[in-house]
Parts: sequence; C-alpha cells; structure tokens
Amino acid sequence: MENKILCQSCGLPLDTEALKGTEKNGLKSIDYCKYCYEDGAFKHPKMTLTEMKNNVENQMKKLDLQENVIHEAINILPLLKRWKES
Repeated sequence: MENKILCQSCGLPLDTEALKGTEKNGLKSIDYCKYCYEDGAFKHPKMTLTEMKNNVENQMKKLDLQENVIHEAINILPLLKRWKES
C-alpha cells in the first residue's frame, strides 16, 4: 500500500503543492491542507474532533463516496497530529 502524506487535521491526501496550507513565512505547510491551515494557523482553531469527523463525513458524502471509505477516513482522524496533541 502506498504511503500517502495526509493533512494532519482532516486527513486529506496532500498529493499536490496546491492543496497544502501555508506557514506564516508563506512557505507551504508539510502537515496541513489549505482548507484547515493558512498563514501559520488553523482556520477553525476551536473546532473539536467530533466537529471535524462530521465535517469530513459531510464532505465525503457530497463526493458520493462509499460508506466504508468514509468510515475509514473518520477512523484515521484521532491518529492525526492535530488531534493527538489536544
């Protein structure tokens, strides 16, 4: 299985530079996507893990992804850097 780099907040695969968020110095983040992280900070700093799970589930349902794929993505979230630290 290919080792993908995932956003350490939402689990989005960071397979292009365009998807990466930015640090305060303008460089691309190695850990977070543009939807979660901008200018060195989380866009929704008070978001809880439960809220992120709901958000990921809703976004994936809009993409008409299979239930098992959605559940797999949601189950990864607690293992990601942002949620391990909280």
